[in-house]
Amino acid sequence: MTRDVGEFAVVETLPDALIVLLAALTHLADPWFLFGLLAAFYWFGDDRLSASPRRSGATAIAFVTCAYAAVALGKAVFGFPRPPGADPAAVTAADIPNWLPSLLAVWFEGQLTSDGFGFPSGHATGAVVAYGSLALLADRLWSRRRRIALATFIAVVVAISRVAIEVHYLADVAAGGVLGIAVIGSGLWLAGASDRFRASWVGRIEPPWTVQTPPEPLPIFLLAAGVSLLAAGVAAGGGHSGEVVEASIGIGTGLGGALGWALVSGKEPTVPLGIAVPALLVTGGVWAATFGLDAGPILAVLATGVAVATVLALPSLATWVGE
Repeated sequence: MTRDVGEFAVVETLPDALIVLLAALTHLADPWFLFGLLAAFYWFGDDRLSASPRRSGATAIAFVTCAYAAVALGKAVFGFPRPPGADPAAVTAADIPNWLPSLLAVWFEGQLTSDGFGFPSGHATGAVVAYGSLALLADRLWSRRRRIALATFIAVVVAISRVAIEVHYLADVAAGGVLGIAVIGSGLWLAGASDRFRASWVGRIEPPWTVQTPPEPLPIFLLAAGVSLLAAGVAAGGGHSGEVVEASIGIGTGLGGALGWALVSGKEPTVPLGIAVPALLVTGGVWAATFGLDAGPILAVLATGVAVATVLALPSLATWVGE
């Protein structure tokens, strides 16, 4: 089954400088970047950003955890390959602009390749969910429509970038966008916020999360763990060991998020920078390393579970240290 609709013929007409720029912008939805961005929102957000910054930040993390779980399940179910151009063997010196400095040339070559299944696009799904949830949850920043417009722009740019560097078909990123919207809708319902958001949109009430009570991230974390467990089972049944590990990361992230959230009240102050920076380096390093290394499923669950539990519990731990 081919998903090619002629998108790469259009990509070939684009100037090299634009492709390089898009290759850089694709990092806006890399898992490591979103990990740091969402951790920062959760730790440092205050009442200038959200009526309930700790709950809003945790809910955004839960949304993205659920997004990656849904992607893992989709890839395990469909098993559709990436475009031929994503194979490292397909990349030649002619694909690298000769005006790039050697260090950037190595980086750019790495951007042109990717492994694993391609449908749906994890970057497209992650961009829609991460920036869409931030647009909804950072309810005191700018206007709602301005936030949503910016989130939409970033998500579209990321989706285009994945096609431009030829690691995804157009169908992959389109499916990722639809999946991301579905995840946000499901997450709003689970967080008990859908009615409040609808009331806010229709009645022009600002901000949406203060109509009744703030969102509750716990059921979203648990759903993410359950979907990831299902994805791991499907991947194992298909003999896809790499996808089993990715699904295991989702299990650990979901369970770790639920555990960490149980250790906070949701009303803690911001985390001091002196505690947050080393915590981010350690937890982010563990989480990213689990993605990059060939860890087994059990180690993946444990490592990511501890890392994410620490991220969620840090506001409470920092308060305890301060006292």
